[in-house]
Amino acid sequence: MMNTCTYASSDAIACLRQAGIPVTHQRIEIARALFSAPVHLSADQIWAKVLEASPDVSRATVYNTLRLFSEKRMIRELFVDPQRVVYDSTTTPHHHLYNIDTGEVRDISDDELRVIGEPRLPAGVVLDEIDVIVRVRNRAA
Repeated sequence: MMNTCTYASSDAIACLRQAGIPVTHQRIEIARALFSAPVHLSADQIWAKVLEASPDVSRATVYNTLRLFSEKRMIRELFVDPQRVVYDSTTTPHHHLYNIDTGEVRDISDDELRVIGEPRLPAGVVLDEIDVIVRVRNRAA
């Protein structure tokens, strides 16, 4: 499912309703943090943004809501390394560049990288998505 919500914060309630998620104040604030612009943020970064507008939202609420948004395919979870997960507000198929040294994650445009073909899959499974994360490091000075 593609993210059909616009990035305007005024659309947070519509995004939640479209996904079939009950609307709460906390979920609206989390949606605003995610959908005000295309982002790649950790749960703690999202929590920090939410706290600016709504200091009563707990870390647990943010983590639980991110899990729910991911299950509803409103966002994508990117496992950029074993200790770091970021949440991507763009759910249409695309790939990522991850700088291990800085932690920056950015989208790779279609003209920069293309995946051609699909792997042979074992019997009884179907392809859900192809997720490419190109990992880079800064050059040593």
